[in-house]
Amino acid sequence: MLQDLIAAGPIVVVSVSALLVLLAEAAWKKPLTLQWWISLTGLAVGGVTGGMSIPVTGTAFGGMLTIGGAAGYWCVVFCAAGFLCLLLSPSYLIRQHMQYGEYYTLLLFGVVGMMLMASSGDLIIFFLGLELMSISFYVLTGFARTRLTSNEASLKYFLLGAFATGFLLYGIALLYGTFGTTSIASIMAGVAAHAHEPLLMIGLALLLVGLSFKVAAVPFHMWVPDVYEGAPTTVSAFMSTGGKAAAFSVLLIIFTPALVKQEHSLREVLAVVSGLSMVVGNLLAIAQRSIKRMLAYSSVAHAGYILSGVVAANATGSTGVLFYLLAYTMMNAGAFGVLSLEESPEGTHLTYDDYAGFGKKKPLTALLMSVFMFSLAGVPPFAGFFGKYYVFAGAVAGGYTWLAILGVVMSVVSAYYYLRLVVKMYFEEGSESPHIETSLSGMTAIVAAALALLGLGVLPSVVLSAVAKFF
Repeated sequence: MLQDLIAAGPIVVVSVSALLVLLAEAAWKKPLTLQWWISLTGLAVGGVTGGMSIPVTGTAFGGMLTIGGAAGYWCVVFCAAGFLCLLLSPSYLIRQHMQYGEYYTLLLFGVVGMMLMASSGDLIIFFLGLELMSISFYVLTGFARTRLTSNEASLKYFLLGAFATGFLLYGIALLYGTFGTTSIASIMAGVAAHAHEPLLMIGLALLLVGLSFKVAAVPFHMWVPDVYEGAPTTVSAFMSTGGKAAAFSVLLIIFTPALVKQEHSLREVLAVVSGLSMVVGNLLAIAQRSIKRMLAYSSVAHAGYILSGVVAANATGSTGVLFYLLAYTMMNAGAFGVLSLEESPEGTHLTYDDYAGFGKKKPLTALLMSVFMFSLAGVPPFAGFFGKYYVFAGAVAGGYTWLAILGVVMSVVSAYYYLRLVVKMYFEEGSESPHIETSLSGMTAIVAAALALLGLGVLPSVVLSAVAKFF
C-alpha cells in the first residue's frame, strides 16, 4: 500500500494540498494568502514529481492506476495549467469581490480529477476522476454568486454535463457487459475477439459522445460559449486548458491507434467530428464581439485540429496531440489571463472594441496578447504552429490528407478573428477607460506562458523526443 502511494506521488501531493487548504480555510478565513501559497506549493511539487516519474512506467493499486510515462507528462500539463490560473487569481478575486477560500480547494481537486483521468488503468478510476473534475468545474463556473450570467452558466453546464455523463456511464456499462471487466488493458486486449459484437461499438460510441462533450467537439459544443462567457475568467482559463487536456488524455488511452485502425467506422466518425469542429468553430468565432466567446468557439475549432491527430492513428499524430495540448495550455491560459487582468469590477472590458488603442495604454500586455493570438493562429515561430504541423502531418501519414487540408484552410480563416484583435490594439484609437492596476503575479503568469510558447516553438524537439517514447 505504501509503495502504491509513493508511486502515485503527484496525485497524493495535490490531494494533500487540497485538504490542507480546506483546513486552512476553516482556521484562517481571510486573508487568503496562506491558502494561495499552499496551493502554489502543492501544484509546483506535484508537477515536479510528475516530471520525475516520466522515465519510469508501471502500474499501482492492482493496475487501477498507471504511473510514469504519458501519465507523468499529463500531470505536468495539468499542474502547469493550475499553477498559471493560481498566479492570475488573487488580484482577480479581489477585484471581482469573490474572495472565498473554497476557490483554491476546488481548483486543486479539479487537478486531482484530471490526474486520475490521465492515470486511469480502469474505467472506474476514469469515471471517478471525471466526476471529481466536473463537479469542481460546475461550482467554479458559478463562483461569481451575485451575477446572473455566472449562475446561468453553472446551471447550463451542470445539466448538460450530467446528461453527457449518463451517455458515458452507459457506454462503460456496455463495455463491462461485453468483456466482463472494466480494466482498460484487458478491454484493449480483447477488442479483436469481440470486433463484430454490436455492444462493443455501441459502448465505444457512447464513450465517444461523453468525451466529445468534454473536449467541446461538434455537435456537443453548444455549452461552451455560454459557460466560458459566464464563468469567472480565470476559471474559463482553467477549464479550457486543463479540462480539455484531461479529456484528450483519456481519448488517447481508450481510442488507441490500434483500436482506431481496426474499427474503420469509428475512425470515419472521428474524422467527421474533427472536420465539423474545425469548420463550425472557426465560422462562428468570426461573428463574435466578445473576446471570451471568440475564444470559446476557437476552443471548438482547436478540438477539431487535435482530433485529427487521434484520427491519424499513428505515432506522429499521437505525439502531435501531446505537444499541441501543452502549447494550447500556454496559449489559452495566456489569452484568458490577459482578459482577467484587464476585466473591470463590473465584469466588462471584454469586447474587441474595449481593446482599441490598448497597444498605447499598456504596451507590454498588448505585446503578450499579440503573442498568444499569433500562436493560436498558427504563426511560426510560436508553438501553436508546430502543434498544428505535427497533428496534420500525422493525418496525412494516416491517409487523411483531406482532413489536414481542411485544417490548414480553417487555420487561415482563424487568422481573421485572431489578428483582428491585434489590429484593434495597435491600429485603432480607443476611448478612455478606468485604469486597472496589473498585479505582479498575474503579469508573471502571462510572461511565463509567452516565453514557454516561444521556447516550445524554437525547440519543439525537447518535448517531442520525450513523448515519442510513449507510442
